[in-house]
Order: sequence, then C-alpha cells, then structure tokens
Amino acid sequence: MILQSRRFQTRYKEEANSNVHIHVLIGANQTLTVQPVDVKQQMATPSESLPLQDRVAIVTGSSRGIGREIALHLASLGARIVVNYTSNSAPADSLVAQINANSAAPRAVSVQADVSDPDQVKSLFDSAERAFDSPIHVLVNSAGVIDGTYPSIANTSVESFDRMFAVNTRGAFACAREAANRLKRGGGGRIILLTSSQVAALRPGFGAYSASKAAVETMVKVLAKELKGTQITANCVAPGPIATDMFFEGRTEETVNRIVQECPLGRLGETKDVAPVVGFLATDASEWVNGQTLRVNGGYV
Repeated sequence: MILQSRRFQTRYKEEANSNVHIHVLIGANQTLTVQPVDVKQQMATPSESLPLQDRVAIVTGSSRGIGREIALHLASLGARIVVNYTSNSAPADSLVAQINANSAAPRAVSVQADVSDPDQVKSLFDSAERAFDSPIHVLVNSAGVIDGTYPSIANTSVESFDRMFAVNTRGAFACAREAANRLKRGGGGRIILLTSSQVAALRPGFGAYSASKAAVETMVKVLAKELKGTQITANCVAPGPIATDMFFEGRTEETVNRIVQECPLGRLGETKDVAPVVGFLATDASEWVNGQTLRVNGGYV
C-alpha cells in the first residue's frame, strides 16, 4: 500500500481498551459457546434517554469498517449488539470488549457466521436470541465484498462475479428473509441493508459490484411493501467513498487523490458519517421512512 493510502488508513484505526467480552461461536456443529465475562461495574446512561434501550440489533460484517462504527453507534443508543464476523474473531472480540466496558451487564456478543450461507444466517439469529433471551428488533446487514482489482465487465471473472453476488446479494437476501420472519414475532422492527452509491455513480470497474448492490436496492422496495401491517420497515443505506480498508484495497495514491478531488466536500467520508444515518433508521423516529435508499456520499453522486 502506498504512503498516502497508509496515512488515510491510520486516521481511522480504532483500538479497544477493555477485556470484557462474551464470545458466541457458530462452528460446524452449530453450537453456542459463551466465554466468561469480566464486567466493569460502571453504570450506563439512564435508560429513559436512550432511543434503542434494550433492543437487540444484529450487525453483520461489524468487526471492522463501517459495520464496526454502526455497532458502536447503536450501542450508544442503548441497543444490545450482536457483532457478526466471518472468520477473524480477534477484532470482533475487541469490539465486544469495548462495548461491554461501560456497562454493568453484558451488552454485546460476537457471533461467527457467513451470510452467504442461509443455514449460518439462521444460526446467527438463533444465537442472538439465546444470548439475550429476547427477540431481534433490528437487522443491519453491513457484510460485503468487492473485487479489489476493479476489473471491467469484459475482464471480470465468473468466480469474482459469483463471490460478490454470493455475499452482497444472496447474503442480503438471506439476512432480510430471516429478519422479516423473526421481527414479526417481536411486534415489528427495522431492516437496514447497506448497499453502495456506486449503484448510482455507474463508474467503470464496478459493473458486477454495482449490479450486486442494485439488486438489493430493488429487493428492499418490494420487501417494504410485503411487510405491510407488520410494523417492520425496510431501507437501504448507500455509502459513498469511505476511508476503510476495503476502500483502500487495490487503489494507488493517484486514484485516492482523484476521488478526494471529486468529492464536493474535499475529503473522503468517514465511518462516523454513515453510522448516525443507520442509527436514525433503527429508531422509532424513522417510521415514515420505508422502502427507501439513503445515499450518504457527501454529494459524490
């Protein structure tokens, strides 16, 4: 990675400073493992001031990047958080520790699951409900992948195409389908699927990726109508260029600087620019927003 990109990335490094955590792992046998918890005896903000107090939120792909920031923000609004990761447990455990450090009781767990596998998605929801002895109230699907070589459609391999559609589209479908059924049992809730402003930008090199996200934006419009009468809303949030590891992957300093110059605000977006928008959609205040895609891109498109 080039020097300029390293500087950008360094600005957004986040470190947890607590050893408090619960770790829930879905393995091959789909068992639930809960590690011992060392809880700091520190009272949280009074519950009456928190719009998501004690609601349970699953945030997929939340061990890093935008998903991580969303998990932290929802926790600050009072939600109990299920931190989902695909393979690397360390950053997920670190995030769980950070959330639990300021609570008198565990407020977060980490759960391993590959969202492209519907069986693992089902187990993710099962584990979340068992961990908090509560129905799920909010789903945020932030898990996603991109081909970091940014190939043209003519040069996109079938394997790359299939991988992006497996995670970005099938994964969103599997999570939204599970949430649609589970949230009904809890009397309503919020389904929030992250897509991308590349759907509207139509930039070369993003053909398969944009298509995988466009499918999700279409699906959420239909889903919102199908959920009529359930008190469940379904929306998309479509970030623009956000300074994360995923953004910097495969990009040169020249490319990064060009994108910055194209942004009307003269900077890359930060994860903290996206999280409050998701937070709003997760609360009761967003009830009249349904079947929409909110593009959070600083005017990039």
